[in-house]
Amino acid sequence: MAYYWFKAFHLIGVVVWFAGLFYLVRLFVYHAEANQEPEPAQSILKKQYELMELRLYNIITNPGMIVTVVMAIGLISTEPEILKSGWLHIKMAMVLLLIGYHHYCKKLMKQLAKGECKWTGQQFRVLNEAPTIFLVVIVLLAVFKNNLPLDLTTWLVVGLVITMAASIQLYAKKRRQAKEKQDEIDTKPEFASSSVE
Repeated sequence: MAYYWFKAFHLIGVVVWFAGLFYLVRLFVYHAEANQEPEPAQSILKKQYELMELRLYNIITNPGMIVTVVMAIGLISTEPEILKSGWLHIKMAMVLLLIGYHHYCKKLMKQLAKGECKWTGQQFRVLNEAPTIFLVVIVLLAVFKNNLPLDLTTWLVVGLVITMAASIQLYAKKRRQAKEKQDEIDTKPEFASSSVE
């Protein structure tokens, strides 16, 4: 029975943790892009994003990570022989990398708060895709275990990376074109319409 409780709360922890990681870096995007705003909007936005990032990290993302890891240890304790499985070693390596990503986000959050972060919104958009790769690989390992088709998985991950990179570039191009169009509208002289009396 303990196995099912550990598994249920492990899955809940995973959902909470990933939700926090996805949204945290999205806030970094907005935080970085606030630098392009005029004052006083820039200061107001940056202060608000700082507060949101801190709360998200401390109230959602950190607890999600802790619950995920503690429940995983509980799961392993119910069937220790699983530690001999190769797929679990790979999954644990991926989780360790994800924990590193998690703590790297904290470092970036502190740099943003101090105004020392030089990352652009575009760079944060790329960083925001990393948890997706971790999520896909970790879930596939958990489902397929030692039967994971490596060739198909490799192509899936490569395709995912290419799709994400293309999407980010297309979105950047769309935003750039919209900004150019808006700048064009803003710089056009207004013509007064003459009325015939």
